[in-house]
Amino acid sequence: MIRSWLLFALLLIVAWGALPAALRGDEAAPAEFSAEQIEFFEKSVRPVLVERCHQCHAASKQEGELRLDSREAILAGGDSGPAAIPGEPEKSLLIAAIHFADDGPQMPPKGKLDGDKIAALTRWVKLGLPWPQAAPERPPTAPASTTFHIRPADRQFWSLVPVRMPELPPVSDPSWPQTNVDRFILAKLEASGRQPAPPADPRALIRRLSFDLTGLPPTPEEVDAFVLAFSPSPTPPLSHSQQAERESGRGGERGKAIAALVDKLLDSPHYGERMARLWLDVARYGEDQAHTFQARQYPQGFRYRDWVVAAFNRDLPYDDFLRQQIAADLLDGPDKTERLAALGFFACGPVYYGDKNGMDQVADRIDTLTRGMLGLTVACARCHDHKFDPISTVDYYALAGIFASTDYVELPLVSAAEIEASEKTLSEQERKNKNRPKKYPFLHAIADQPTPRNMRVHLRGNAETLGEEAPRRFVEVLAGDSPQPFTRGSGRQELAEAIASPDNPLTPRVLVNRLWQQHFGRGLVRTASNFGILGERPTHPEMLDYLAAKFVASGWSIKALQREIVLSATYQQSAFADEASRETDPENLLVGRMNRRRLEVEAWRDALLAVTGRLDDRIGGPPVDLADANNRRRTLYAKISRHELDPLLRLFDFPDPNITSDQRAVTTVPLQQLFVLNSDFMTAAAQALAGRLQGETADDASRIQRAYELLYSRPASEREVAIGREFLSATDESVETKKVRLTRWERYAQALLAANEFMYVD
Repeated sequence: MIRSWLLFALLLIVAWGALPAALRGDEAAPAEFSAEQIEFFEKSVRPVLVERCHQCHAASKQEGELRLDSREAILAGGDSGPAAIPGEPEKSLLIAAIHFADDGPQMPPKGKLDGDKIAALTRWVKLGLPWPQAAPERPPTAPASTTFHIRPADRQFWSLVPVRMPELPPVSDPSWPQTNVDRFILAKLEASGRQPAPPADPRALIRRLSFDLTGLPPTPEEVDAFVLAFSPSPTPPLSHSQQAERESGRGGERGKAIAALVDKLLDSPHYGERMARLWLDVARYGEDQAHTFQARQYPQGFRYRDWVVAAFNRDLPYDDFLRQQIAADLLDGPDKTERLAALGFFACGPVYYGDKNGMDQVADRIDTLTRGMLGLTVACARCHDHKFDPISTVDYYALAGIFASTDYVELPLVSAAEIEASEKTLSEQERKNKNRPKKYPFLHAIADQPTPRNMRVHLRGNAETLGEEAPRRFVEVLAGDSPQPFTRGSGRQELAEAIASPDNPLTPRVLVNRLWQQHFGRGLVRTASNFGILGERPTHPEMLDYLAAKFVASGWSIKALQREIVLSATYQQSAFADEASRETDPENLLVGRMNRRRLEVEAWRDALLAVTGRLDDRIGGPPVDLADANNRRRTLYAKISRHELDPLLRLFDFPDPNITSDQRAVTTVPLQQLFVLNSDFMTAAAQALAGRLQGETADDASRIQRAYELLYSRPASEREVAIGREFLSATDESVETKKVRLTRWERYAQALLAANEFMYVD
């Protein structure tokens, strides 16, 4: 009996402890939030609270005894109880009110919020009500002054100091480095008493390089040729010194084979496709809107996507790459029509139709520009001076004036006569539709308004409460002590020059970090789009500056930068982690080994098509529907919908195209394996692979070997061959999957395609 009561009491204690603090009557427990969560609050939540809630629920007025201007006040609530329960939006009064629930208050009273704002507030509650600490790291401006002051210490923050070429650090083992990158890595490893991992097996290395630089797997023939060139049989026998030179990465056969492979991959037209997807995440590329009403479509948006592919393939200098996306229409020089497609960076962005004064769309453009190109969260200064970084509301509205002076336009790619001829083919009903799709090619672009205008600061983000005028200009902390106003049109050209300037310390650092993240799975700065106070510090700041300085000195060549990275001994390490490194550096911050990485959904799907012999590798063109069973094009060319993202992309962690994204999430959920086991796409892939193997080889043992070479870039072991032959020789002929009957070979092929080894790269 006593044991039963003790057990019951223990259960009560556990249950009581699991309740939210607001329901237990406790004071709100201090909450720790990530930089990304605080950034989300400042960008997407605080502006909504300020603009739509604080008039009735803040310090000056508390209807229903409710304040919504602090986390503590929200948790304390008003007459009806806590306004929100962290982590439980479905039980939160605030969320019920903004959804206009029938059995409660409907807020705000002047009209329901737009869907994106409702989604943002709901997500905010789900995350646990992220809110910055009451005492910001950056001291506030003196109360007697309304001017924002940039302190000398602000300019000395690591990401804002000028990029300088550092001295190369000394190392104890000068034979290991293959590029100067390795000296920075090895110096830190040696200082911690550790050594780098051994070199990767050549088969693992070519697979790693192929996926990293083209997003496609190598063919068995390419693997065999690389292995042969990597380590040919020495004839006649070599001396010890000759053997050492042959095995070295700098002058021997190994180094020559790797360099030749890298050059081949960088010259491949598929290189641009691989790199484009990295940038399109940053550019939040999409071809429609999240709304279903009055939605602007981008049927020609693929022209921007194809411009990005072509720019990477021809190694367009990165400074020009940025200039053209900001102000291609304002730049001089040849090929202007071709450059205009670059304006899709802004033109193909989200549209906020409930946004009466256009400030939400302006905020999106500022956020995409500054986070994507500068690694700064300038959008957090929309309602107040940035809580942490030296960015003022005047900075924000100075940039806002540039975009408020810029309009969305559609530029025809045909003559006036061809446009007129196209119009004549329209029916009378089509002519009445102002939003009718054009039947001729055009570009989604932007253009300056005839009369540019400055904006006045919106006090606390409220468009109806205006402060001082903010002349159009660059962010002060980057522009110098006396930033000059922009005077040429909207100011986009001057903005482009400021961002792409070799004196801008952020632009090269941010790009170098993004490329490092692409190749290692983690950036030198983990917060790839936040180089501010709330972002993480670089693990190797000197190496970051070395690469940034060399990047600018090379003429902003992305291919040259990548070549230096992938030819390093650091990149060519094995992914094997011994017990000591797992214990002392579990996150591999010292980069003492390679990180095992899961393929993004695009590379995984493309690899499935490639190994089964079905990939259509044509470059460019209009988008295609991933749901089409006959779609064999690379996943880059899939239609990207903001309103209804394709289920395959959504299931395998494709980023939200409504907002700029700095890295892919990696989730493992049961639905992913259910897709692999049951989807029509995987069934078709298994059938195609089985058919290919049976057509290329004569017996089961040879087919098993060929399958392993195609899928994993290695031969099958004797045990793997034996397991495969045992399965294939069993008497069960087939199994029914939906309406398709799979033979044992097809089932075996599906199992190989579903294996982790196919989805991961060492």
